[in-house]
Amino acid sequence: MFQPVLPFSGLTGWRFLQNTYDRQFETFSKSVELKRDAEYFQEKIASIETAEDLVKDRRLLSVALGAYGLQDDIDNRYFIQKILEEGTSNEDSLANRFADPKYAEFSKAFGFGPGEVLQTVNSDFSTKMIELYQANSFEVAAGEQDTTMRIALYAQREMSELATSDGSIDTKWFTIMGDPPLRSVFENALNLPEAFGQIDIDQQLSVFKERAKKQFGTDDVSVFSDPDKLDDLITTFIVREQLSNFNSSLSSGSIALTLLQR
Repeated sequence: MFQPVLPFSGLTGWRFLQNTYDRQFETFSKSVELKRDAEYFQEKIASIETAEDLVKDRRLLSVALGAYGLQDDIDNRYFIQKILEEGTSNEDSLANRFADPKYAEFSKAFGFGPGEVLQTVNSDFSTKMIELYQANSFEVAAGEQDTTMRIALYAQREMSELATSDGSIDTKWFTIMGDPPLRSVFENALNLPEAFGQIDIDQQLSVFKERAKKQFGTDDVSVFSDPDKLDDLITTFIVREQLSNFNSSLSSGSIALTLLQR
């Protein structure tokens, strides 16, 4: 399978990836393995009517989970079946009890839950799912070389949608706070300490909004629908991550030098 080309790390690497993304992604999507998975999903998914049907077909389930970044749950079939069967219409459903919004998004996408409309039979369902699967697969492949690049690609894709979605400012912030990669981007970009996540959730919300106002001029997440503002966010995240890694390596080097001088 084609692997993303990342000759540099940090901001230089990000700029290179942005300039070559379309060409690299097209080549990656044409990889034999991804192409076969996409064709199989497109051929079979319309016949899937229940959560049990889906989890019984490992190949279909692999694409479905991969579309939402949940590929590590591929062997937790009973758990995934419960996530799908309970749906999202009930606030107490299993998917809604997770801080990470991906489980609810995954469950809602299929419509297997009580009172929900089955989505697998829709003509455009497979196309949307395959697009998500391919995008996430590319991010995973990039992350095997540079974790920061994976997070940045994910944030670029997810924030574009979150910024234009319905919901209050606070609702969008809670979504960010519950999504580990997005949370990482904002914590780094806003220069928040590692222990920040241990304080009261409402206090976290206040701090996020306050820091965002200082950094970006507003606490309204919808501002990131502007590509320039989104680029500012991701650039700030990458630069701070790069500085953090540099300082860590510098500290390690200083310790090694001290030991050698003894």
